[in-house]
Amino acid sequence: MQSASIPMTPRQVALVQESFAKIVPIREQAAALFYNRLFAIDPNTRPLFRGDMKSQGAKLMAAIGAVVKSLDRIDTMLDDLRTLARRHHRYGVREVHYASVGAALLWTLEQGLGVDFTPDVRRAWATAYDLLSGAMIAVSSVKGPPIPAVALQLDCQHSAGPELLRDALTSPKIKRHFIYH
Repeated sequence: MQSASIPMTPRQVALVQESFAKIVPIREQAAALFYNRLFAIDPNTRPLFRGDMKSQGAKLMAAIGAVVKSLDRIDTMLDDLRTLARRHHRYGVREVHYASVGAALLWTLEQGLGVDFTPDVRRAWATAYDLLSGAMIAVSSVKGPPIPAVALQLDCQHSAGPELLRDALTSPKIKRHFIYH
C-alpha cells in the first residue's frame, strides 16, 4: 500500500467533510439511494450483500463518516483499510466493482446535496474515493479464496430502466468506488 501522503488539498478535505455533514441527517435515505443505484448500474454486485440492507446501510454510512473524519490524517486508518480490503476480497469484491461503487456514491451525493453538489465538491469526493479505493485495490490484489455468496432478499426497490444503465455508462468515468461491508 502506498504511503498516505494525501493527494488532496486541504480545501478538498474540507469540502468532503462539510458536504458529508449535510448528508448525515438523511443517512438512511442516502444509504437506500446508494444501494438502489449500485444494484441498478451493476446488478452483479447484488449477491455480494447478505442480510438486512438497513443495517448494511448504517454500516456504510458509519464507515464513510469515519473515513471522512480522518481524511486529513489518513495514515491513522491504513490498517483498517487493509483489513477492510481483504475482507471485501474474501466476500467476492473485485476491482471492477469499485468503479460501480464510485459512480453510485457520486450519484447519491448529488441527489442528497442538490445544488450544494458543485463541480468542486464532485472533484473533491472523486479524489477522496480514488485515493481510498486505490489503496484498497492494491491490498486486495493479494489473492485469497472468496467467501461463497448467498442469495439476497432486498427490502428496497428501484425502478431502473435501460436509461439508468446508459446514464451510468456515459457519466464521467470514475475509476474506483467506495466501501461495501
